Amino acid sequence: MPLIHVHTTATPEPEVTKRLLKRLSTVLAEVTGKPEKWVMTRLAPAAPMTFGGSDAPTAYVEAKSLGGFDPTQSEQLSERVCAALEEELGLAKDRVYIEMSDAPRHLWGWNGGTFA
Repeated sequence: MPLIHVHTTATPEPEVTKRLLKRLSTVLAEVTGKPEKWVMTRLAPAAPMTFGGSDAPTAYVEAKSLGGFDPTQSEQLSERVCAALEEELGLAKDRVYIEMSDAPRHLWGWNGGTFA
């Protein structure tokens, strides 16, 4: 059930959006070691945001996974997500925050139930 949600000031073309979401899906599956069939990606473009008092292009990324992320996984995810955002959207790596969190099984629903 890994999820990655990108909020960004960027407004990418549809083909860039599709390519970025697919790339992030692959990254999240590889980093967590979970099957990609369970990964969800979402992009919220053109979000009004500031970072450091500036409205220069930026992004805030939420990544969640059952079981969370160990230190190696969090480093890999940060590196690979920032690289994808830089290459696909032109965002500077130092203009991206990534929040990684554990999703407790009983608080994550799917198919009319939870993963508990």
